[in-house]
Amino acid sequence: MANLYTFEVHTPYRRFFAEQVEAIIITLIDGEIGVFANHSAFTAPVVTGILKIKDKDGHWRQAFTTEGILEVKEHKTVLMVDAAEWPEEIDYERAIAAKQQAEASLKEGMFRFDTDTTRASLKRAEFRLKVHALRS
Repeated sequence: MANLYTFEVHTPYRRFFAEQVEAIIITLIDGEIGVFANHSAFTAPVVTGILKIKDKDGHWRQAFTTEGILEVKEHKTVLMVDAAEWPEEIDYERAIAAKQQAEASLKEGMFRFDTDTTRASLKRAEFRLKVHALRS
């Protein structure tokens, strides 16, 4: 049996996930990292992307997460993000609309927001669409 540890994902609105897991894979600002049981303790910022979770039965699940902070401790890992969604929770039409709006704003040069905010909106929409495609 694989070594397990507690992994939790929190957003400002809910506890998204809290279970024993075998591993997670997430993207930090300097690249992707895998966290397994007994990993060295650290705290690091994460970027918008796809969170991969290997559950206690050895099955992988994937979710969309926004930027946040990952804290790895001896027997518990906590991810705090602005938003997290399972594939079946993602509103496909809303994600398409957000992607199209961000692309149009960047193309036309008519920024409602600053360029970085528009690019971040586009990135979030693209990752939501990727995760939505994973639904069963």
